[in-house]
Amino acid sequence: MDFELSEDQRAFQQTARDFAAGELAPHAAKWDAEGIFPTDVIAKAGELGFCGLYTPEEVGGLGLSRLDATIVFEELARGCTSTTAYLTIHNMVSWMIANWATPAVRAGWCEKLASGQKLGSYCLTEPGSGSDAASLKTTAQLVNGEHGEYVINGSKAFISGAGATDVLVLMARTGAGGAHGVSAFVVPSDTPGISYGRKEEKMGWNSQPTRTISFDNVRIPADHLLGQEGEGFRLAMRGLDGGRINIATCSVGTAQAALDAAHAYMGQRRQFNRPLSDFQALQFKLADMQTELVAARQMVRLAACKLDAKDPNATTYCAMAKRFATDIGFQICNEALQIHGGYGYIREYPLERHFRDVRVHQILEGTNEIMRVIIARQLLSNASNEDIR
Repeated sequence: MDFELSEDQRAFQQTARDFAAGELAPHAAKWDAEGIFPTDVIAKAGELGFCGLYTPEEVGGLGLSRLDATIVFEELARGCTSTTAYLTIHNMVSWMIANWATPAVRAGWCEKLASGQKLGSYCLTEPGSGSDAASLKTTAQLVNGEHGEYVINGSKAFISGAGATDVLVLMARTGAGGAHGVSAFVVPSDTPGISYGRKEEKMGWNSQPTRTISFDNVRIPADHLLGQEGEGFRLAMRGLDGGRINIATCSVGTAQAALDAAHAYMGQRRQFNRPLSDFQALQFKLADMQTELVAARQMVRLAACKLDAKDPNATTYCAMAKRFATDIGFQICNEALQIHGGYGYIREYPLERHFRDVRVHQILEGTNEIMRVIIARQLLSNASNEDIR
């Protein structure tokens, strides 16, 4: 096993690090405080390929591996967690359309999405279906045959970018109850019959809007179906495997920023006529944070490699990485805030923002409790458990 990055990966890493330092970090506090969705900066990210990292090259993306993408997203998250988290969602939308849309729909959207000229939202969660995503109620009824239209009715909740994006990847029910009755669609966000709720006031992730979306007899051409009818839930879960790695690596990047801040602060702050770095209790705290962060990073990269290799147990690895890295990321941000004492609690320092932004990572893309369900189910279905060692 080679844990060293390749020359290309180091180049991607440095480009992302420079972009984060120049375009994200200087503005992150303002975006957070004022609820600004920085579409102009996202467009600049698109010019570097960051809006289509693993979207295939033939439709305008970079065609990178999931491992490559984690390296980029980690560096971007060090600059602004919230904006990077949106970029990961946008990448998932771009990738899903590139892989399962009809040629005409793919041609109409992919290049614009991969370049950041157009933005996307992922619409799975509903007011009554969160962890139990297969129970979704939004419907899509085919009228006038396979060359006709789908008529969509229902609502979605907690949709990142809603009201400010151009296209939606939507999961809706076309058949009987349960996962097998769900299909996926590409829906232009300005289609008549779509309305948006108020912008939610959130604890974190304030540089991206979050709204409900309602669909009232929304009509889209039949060729806007992704894949085949009844495949939507499977496609959604494939998207979420990557989404879990993405959000886990956002936690790793933010934790690295928090650890860097704590490290610097311990060398600057003096108490009892000594720098904080002289106190062994804080040295041990810093050592544990560093150790756990390296472990989380390597677990995320392992899961990404499994997904790239199409390993049959990739879903389990993605769940383990998401559970571990988001828990550890939150823990490290909390410890870094504690090291800063009262200063960590005020907005002049970035620790309280890091703390708020990473908290939601333990909830979205499947709660960490659901991650444990996925992992346990795999363990209990395999008596020897050799496949996930």
